Amino acid sequence: MTCLFLFAQFFQIGLFSIGGGLATLPFLYRLAEKQDWLSLQMIGNIQAVAQSLPGAIGVNMAAYTGFLRAGVPGALAAALGLISPSIAIIIGIARVLQAFKESALVKAVFSGLRPAAAGLLCAAGFGAVKLSLYNRSGASFYSFIRIRECILLAVIYVLIARFKGHPIIYIALAGIAGVVLGL
Repeated sequence: MTCLFLFAQFFQIGLFSIGGGLATLPFLYRLAEKQDWLSLQMIGNIQAVAQSLPGAIGVNMAAYTGFLRAGVPGALAAALGLISPSIAIIIGIARVLQAFKESALVKAVFSGLRPAAAGLLCAAGFGAVKLSLYNRSGASFYSFIRIRECILLAVIYVLIARFKGHPIIYIALAGIAGVVLGL
């Protein structure tokens, strides 16, 4: 029953998360609000692991969430639930688009979908920033912000923008910094 639940939840997420893997985060946040076995802290950990593994981020997050809930069968159920709508929709859309690829209506639909996808990605990004840099239990104004994490974010951002190295280098550096700084 748990695997069926995971498949159904991630099928729904896959059906409506336009914009790729990170666009699933707002749906995971909502799932965490409804389920006691999933917390915002866990989603932050899931995102960190999913980003550091090879493969699609959304599928990694689904599989990891499913694994936490129901082991390997849960991981498979969640991952299959997430990708099933995309496969069906892509096959259907590809057939329709072949016939109407020059249509003004089709071009207009895609012009509308791009900002929606960008909005979902922004929501996911702001959610990740909030999880990483905001401390709800801070006693004073300054303790609401995690200063060391803010500095690490800025350093990693500058390194990525300046050197454009492989992402695994920055993931490894951030992990090492987390251990060294006791984050």
